[in-house]
Amino acid sequence: MRKNMLSILILALLIVNIVLTAIMMFSVTGTAKKTSALIDDISAAINLDLKNQDATSTSAVVVDVPIEDIQVFAIPDEMTIPLAKGADGKEHYYLVAVSLSMNTKHADFKKLSPSVTTQVDLIKGEIISVIGSHTLEEVQESPDAIRMEILKRIQTLFDSQFIFNVTFTKGLTQ
Repeated sequence: MRKNMLSILILALLIVNIVLTAIMMFSVTGTAKKTSALIDDISAAINLDLKNQDATSTSAVVVDVPIEDIQVFAIPDEMTIPLAKGADGKEHYYLVAVSLSMNTKHADFKKLSPSVTTQVDLIKGEIISVIGSHTLEEVQESPDAIRMEILKRIQTLFDSQFIFNVTFTKGLTQ
């Protein structure tokens, strides 16, 4: 008789366990669906923002240019740029050498290319301003985003897209 009572007790606990597991699954599934929908909405909003940024005239314009139509201008000196303080609170520096790629077939090239050599200090100022606003972690994680930001600022400076690429020919962090 005791074995039957013990079997009935185990069966009852097993049924209670199954019922509670089913209730938990239904409640978690509903929450997971809502969370997934929220993440999808946020992703869609971010994607729309990125598309709107690309469509504006202030965004950097990157084009494919044949190698024979490229003229490279190397900024004469390497720059040691103090970076913004990061989470560690320490001073960090970025030693960088920068080159600009210019499209020789662009309509503004003949008019504006001589001013690139005379406006080196302004270009350096833009580079220092952009890189100096980033932390060491940002420089290490997303150098391409920083290059695009510099390109956008230089294109705005010259009010033209004849400069189509910025290249870090040397980049050391400390």
